[in-house]
Amino acid sequence: MMPGATAMIDRAGLDRLVEVLRARGYRVIGPRVRDGAVVLDELESGSELPDGWGVETAPGYYRLRRRADHAVFAHSAGPGSWKQFLHPPRRRISAMGPDLEPEPAEAVPARSAFLGVRGCDLAAMGILRRVLGGGAQPDAGFTARTGDLFVVAANCTEPGGVCFCASMGTGPGVTAGYDLALTEQTGPEHRFVVDVGSEAGAEVLGELGSVREAGDAEVAQARDAVSAAAGKMGRTMPDVDLPRLVRDSRESPHWQDVASRCLTCGNCTMVCPTCFCTTTEDITDLTGDHAERWERWASCFELDFSYVHGGDVRQSGESRYRQWLSHKLGTWHEQFGSSGCVGCGRCIDWCPAGIDLTAEVASLAAAAEETTDAGS
Repeated sequence: MMPGATAMIDRAGLDRLVEVLRARGYRVIGPRVRDGAVVLDELESGSELPDGWGVETAPGYYRLRRRADHAVFAHSAGPGSWKQFLHPPRRRISAMGPDLEPEPAEAVPARSAFLGVRGCDLAAMGILRRVLGGGAQPDAGFTARTGDLFVVAANCTEPGGVCFCASMGTGPGVTAGYDLALTEQTGPEHRFVVDVGSEAGAEVLGELGSVREAGDAEVAQARDAVSAAAGKMGRTMPDVDLPRLVRDSRESPHWQDVASRCLTCGNCTMVCPTCFCTTTEDITDLTGDHAERWERWASCFELDFSYVHGGDVRQSGESRYRQWLSHKLGTWHEQFGSSGCVGCGRCIDWCPAGIDLTAEVASLAAAAEETTDAGS
């Protein structure tokens, strides 16, 4: 089959897909159940996929639940995103031995294949490509990890309680940036409609064996299920000019209300698939003969994040939350040409205080409208 073609595979074909990718030398990363959540991890076979597991999500709430079928992609975003494999939480960037002799840099892991990438996360990967892989100084580690990446996307047909990708224009379906895209169908038959997005995807699909061309009715059913998912989102971002709203709301008293609930723990930035800030740490052993420099994720909620010339620029929780939301939804457009939010809902799910990004923006919009009405 050629790029643009649409095929059908069954559940055994999905297992075979994992086998083929591993045989081609890919490290296959996909969803699996561990520690009470659906997490992303290396897969040795398709049997490790979350067969028959769904999730219930709400602000500050995430629970696994058993399904009545054997769906493997019928769950919304978990605590981890694909960012952790492209932009690791912690990595060594240099090391020195005795006499300041440089040591070999850490090797980049084997090329990866991502299995089950949702539309929101595919959009997040595109944002990271612009932020970390573009510009005059691209991140060499990031470009090495994305250079030969194979992406198997999964169109979403059952969004979760905190999902709002439809209002951010990133889902529930995928349109580009993948090698293969799957739309899962359960019922009398467990099968997947497969859209071929690249030559590499066509080659891999050709090795599965039990592949047939999808019929028009099967394709229409898959497309209808994805379209219907757009109307089942658990959340919606207000339909306003977000950059203008956050700019004009700089002095809004609502920031104080958010600060009274926010713990400034940084969970939202850690689970966000697009937050990319890092800091560096230098360490040495007790002998003083070996030193290393490490890069780790950082958060704008950390007090020391804005430390400049002996002082912290943003000392209050109010100013730090305002900085995060204003950058994510406002100034990100000026820097990188898009919003920094893809509507995955992770920041809502994993906030211990249950702060809902969409609700806070709605409150800002309501306050701005009241101010406008009062001045007219």
